[in-house]
Amino acid sequence: MPFNRLHVPNDLSAEMCQAINTCLHESLVKTCGSNPQDDFCLVSRYNSLDMMYHPTFLGERDPKATIVVEITLLEGRDDAQKEALYREFRSRLDKIGFNSSNSIIFLTENRPIDWSFSPAGSVKSVLGL
Repeated sequence: MPFNRLHVPNDLSAEMCQAINTCLHESLVKTCGSNPQDDFCLVSRYNSLDMMYHPTFLGERDPKATIVVEITLLEGRDDAQKEALYREFRSRLDKIGFNSSNSIIFLTENRPIDWSFSPAGSVKSVLGL
């Protein structure tokens, strides 16, 4: 049950954002066992001048073309799955013509009590977990 957030420069096309999300979703399904129907993503755009960091922080990248990917998903993946996710996603980015070195990925895990999709309550209570 991942929720993805893509922070992208204002001038990145909607088509490229959709392609990036497809890469991310397919990578999550392949490496982390995510449900193929659980495809939730929110795109947030930023002015390139609003991306502030040292240009060589943990690798060289173009601050005007960098995307930040936030992934929130249920806990339970081991380190090997997470590393596989990062590799798979970056490989897919390169295949669609997006320079994968211009990506920063954050992954946060949580539990079923931390999700609610309806007035019925948390995923934990609705599914009886």
